[in-house]
Amino acid sequence: MCGIVGYIGKLQASDVILKGLHKLEYRGYDSCGISLFNENIDDFILYKDKGRVNHLQDDFNYDFENHLGIGHTRWATHGAPNHINSHPHASVSGRFVVVHNGVIDNYKELTAKYLVGYSFESETDTEVIANLIESFASSYDVDIAIRKTLALLEGSYALLVIDTRNPHIIYAGKNKSPMILGKRADGICLASDLMALVGISDEYYLIEDKTFVKAVKDESGYAFEMYDPVGIEFCPVRNEVHLDTEEINKGGFPHYMLKEICEQPSVVRKIISNYAPDGKFIIDKEVLNLFANKKRIYILAAGTSYHAGLLGKVYFEKISGIPTEVFVASEFAYNKPILEKESVFVLISQSGETADLRACLVDIKKLGYQSLTITNVKTSTLAREATKYLEIFAGTEIAVASTKAYVGQVSVLVIIACVLEQDNKCSLLTEMGRLAVAMEAIIDRRDYIKELIKTRLLKRNAFYIGRGIDYFTCLEASLKLKEISYIQTEGFPAGELKHGTIALIEDGVPVIAIITQKHINKNTRSNIQEVKARGAEVIVISMNDIKESDDDIVLMDVHHILSPILAVIPTQLITYYKALDLGRDIDKPRNLAKSVTVE
Repeated sequence: MCGIVGYIGKLQASDVILKGLHKLEYRGYDSCGISLFNENIDDFILYKDKGRVNHLQDDFNYDFENHLGIGHTRWATHGAPNHINSHPHASVSGRFVVVHNGVIDNYKELTAKYLVGYSFESETDTEVIANLIESFASSYDVDIAIRKTLALLEGSYALLVIDTRNPHIIYAGKNKSPMILGKRADGICLASDLMALVGISDEYYLIEDKTFVKAVKDESGYAFEMYDPVGIEFCPVRNEVHLDTEEINKGGFPHYMLKEICEQPSVVRKIISNYAPDGKFIIDKEVLNLFANKKRIYILAAGTSYHAGLLGKVYFEKISGIPTEVFVASEFAYNKPILEKESVFVLISQSGETADLRACLVDIKKLGYQSLTITNVKTSTLAREATKYLEIFAGTEIAVASTKAYVGQVSVLVIIACVLEQDNKCSLLTEMGRLAVAMEAIIDRRDYIKELIKTRLLKRNAFYIGRGIDYFTCLEASLKLKEISYIQTEGFPAGELKHGTIALIEDGVPVIAIITQKHINKNTRSNIQEVKARGAEVIVISMNDIKESDDDIVLMDVHHILSPILAVIPTQLITYYKALDLGRDIDKPRNLAKSVTVE
């Protein structure tokens, strides 16, 4: 979940690393640090502390020649966010300096076996790595010492290592946590995300699990070497960087989250253009073959993607006629149900690096099942390791709270279901075009929602209620409100609230009701009356064809199966404006990170 950047080259390393860390701060932002080779004094310096990258950039002096360094922005796993636990970490003598993304499961065992008597300053597993390397380096060459250390590590890691005795090499290793290498004629950049390479390199190379890497400056310039787990050097596949600076800036919006909410109509249109280029939904035949003659679909996901998966179940069953089950990935990985033999797995992940899903994928591959990953990052681990993948074409999503990726996931799930529909009666293509227009209509009215929440959403607790597919939208809406505004929010089936939880309803408690389906309209409105009778402050989101005169947010009519994609938009805006009203850090909410690369 942490962000890592390393650089060796002709550019000022501090500039490259700090700019890269700013771009990766969505991956973790409770502490940060940087280690640089100061050529003016022929020695390494280390700056690190609790806080954001701005603090690292503004409070330290970089007015010296430096062309090699490593940096880190952290989401705490081992140890509280403070100066001591911030990365980089050094070995006991200071010879080896390490930054690390991931969790080492066996760090205590390694300490007991190899590092008896060593003194540790921090609470992190990373300091164990630095000292293991130093311990082995007393008997072996540095390359071998690092490779022996990597071979002992169990868990997830993306590592950059500096040997302070040799300021011309950066070492790297990876397992489960993402790491890429960017190359240009005058330097090499290593990072945990492609965004750090924007403006630095036009080409990059994916680093596979258990790979050992050296980025080197020698007489001929800058080069890198990659070695497989048994030590054989190989040449990786070259990829091109297609992101640009415009795609990853705020574009005039005050926050990335609002920008990404407003981009959602264009996401739907981009999905249509990629999956229906000739006026008909088309899915790659190899992807469709995964579903051929399958009796069941299993959807695995986490967080927001799990809520998309719940809608996917509806689409696969209602449109395609294939029984479908949805599981939280972290539960499925260690508590598998009885599985249907003739089935296929669909894994949904915004980043394609979700550690819980990766653990599931490893297991289902061992069991012989085929899999499809639906992701926003086609070069991600889950996209590469699944049988096939489909891209959601949402573009870079930087705000921690996922918005446009969710809309992209749900839209692609609808399209898959339509293509799988045997009688070919699905006619949602035109409806999806109308959906994009309806999304724009509510986004254009966002100032109304901004004013609405100032007088109606005033308590420390809140509820979303709805029935059928509206309930799944409630789950996603409540997750957004709690993670960005810190208001304790729950999503409930509207009819279930009175079976106990209604005891929490008192004067002024906000209850936001979502009603998009005609056949349950009266039922949900009956539940609204129940909570109103107990003092709730009710906000109603409804469709135009079933609206009542006192409904608060009325949406354009769209096909009922697509209504969750539309109905989630006002809930995202409610979240954004409430968080803004409370003065929250909207793009970087506390305790959270964007890409969850640890289990």
